[in-house]
Amino acid sequence: MRLRDIAALDITKRSAHGIVTDLTAAGYVVKQKDGRRNRYQIQAHLPLPETTSQQPAIGEVLALLAGTSARLPLIRTGPA
Repeated sequence: MRLRDIAALDITKRSAHGIVTDLTAAGYVVKQKDGRRNRYQIQAHLPLPETTSQQPAIGEVLALLAGTSARLPLIRTGPA
């Protein structure tokens, strides 16, 4: 999935980039260079930043929102 594909979900490409950058800085996403592109791997095993003792993992929340338990895709940036 490209950032422009995420932006097509009714937010701007700049906003999508800002969200991915924030998630990368927080450690929820790992950025990898792939030629002229960047690839981001979601760290689905990490818990949400809450104070409850039963913290769901990021992957569980994303799977719930996506309506699937399938493996989460990489997010690519750079030329199409």
